[in-house]
Amino acid sequence: MRLHAEENGVAQPPTDMDATHYPAPLAEALQRLAERQRGPQRLVRPVGIIGPGDGDAQVCAAAREVACALARAGMAIVCGGRGGVMAAASQGAREGGGIAIGILPEEDERNANAWLSVAIATGMGEMRNALVARSALCLAAIGGNMGTLSEMALGLKWGTPVFVLHGDVALPGAVQVADAQEMLARLVDALLGMQPAART
Repeated sequence: MRLHAEENGVAQPPTDMDATHYPAPLAEALQRLAERQRGPQRLVRPVGIIGPGDGDAQVCAAAREVACALARAGMAIVCGGRGGVMAAASQGAREGGGIAIGILPEEDERNANAWLSVAIATGMGEMRNALVARSALCLAAIGGNMGTLSEMALGLKWGTPVFVLHGDVALPGAVQVADAQEMLARLVDALLGMQPAART
């Protein structure tokens, strides 16, 4: 992926982050998801984008691209709310016109990244990883560290689809992907196959 200069420590993805630069099958799948998200069968739970708070330019650019594309298709994202991959995903979601939810370990929002739409201060420390994993329809793990692994493991235990890009450790059941486009293709395929829970 072509990178631009860094901004606040986050690598800049291409400025034309819309579906037109994706292969036709992915662009069409994103369009189908966007159409569904505008209707009564929309999915109201977010996609989790998880990864290290000190992620490098490559992983942050991928997180930003994935989040932007999902947001443009009408999906909210949830993350740990702090820096690195979390900030990049939040920025991408906001740039895509979507909602970025951050579930923070602290008792207040002072360490929240600047792009969050909603900051939830839990005061739970690293136990907040369980809330990130549990709240998501599926998890996109981009980069790796112990916190990311814990979220992946919890997601897998609960039957949540987990897709991994630039991961450190392979967990049984997690699907490895080669790049941001494959990550999006896997996520969109999983989302299109989900039915929203019946609401009263």
